[in-house]
Amino acid sequence: MNNLITRAITLLERIPQSLIAFIARFSIAAVFWKSGQTKVEGLAIDLIDGTFQLGWPHLADSTIPLFKSEYHVPLLSPEVAAHLAAFAEHFFPVLILIGFATRFSALALLGMTLTIQIFVYPDAYPTHGTWAAVLLYLMVTGPGKVSIDHLIARRYR
Repeated sequence: MNNLITRAITLLERIPQSLIAFIARFSIAAVFWKSGQTKVEGLAIDLIDGTFQLGWPHLADSTIPLFKSEYHVPLLSPEVAAHLAAFAEHFFPVLILIGFATRFSALALLGMTLTIQIFVYPDAYPTHGTWAAVLLYLMVTGPGKVSIDHLIARRYR
């Protein structure tokens, strides 16, 4: 039995870090991108369901009222918070997905996650804990070999 367990663990240890990092990047980028898409009109891209509406994005009519009622955060007006959130939920997921400035983009989204956890949905800690774990993993290990960061690092090391 010990031999079987040892062999199983050895097999599991062979899972490439780059594969794990790619799945983490794709998954966490999708979470934030899809959230960002609910805040804007004029740009709709969903690779899974095949939605492609290219245009100049602008806040949806429901976004600022949502930040006035449900998403209220301290120190920022609802208008500023709505624009910042919509921007961040589109910009940083794209960077993470392509693996460019991955660690810093993950840090930005971790800050957003903590803000949501503390000020907006404090009871959603299981979900936010999962997001935080993925983002921390990317911050610590980086994006893996299938990334722009890896190409840059190879060139300048």
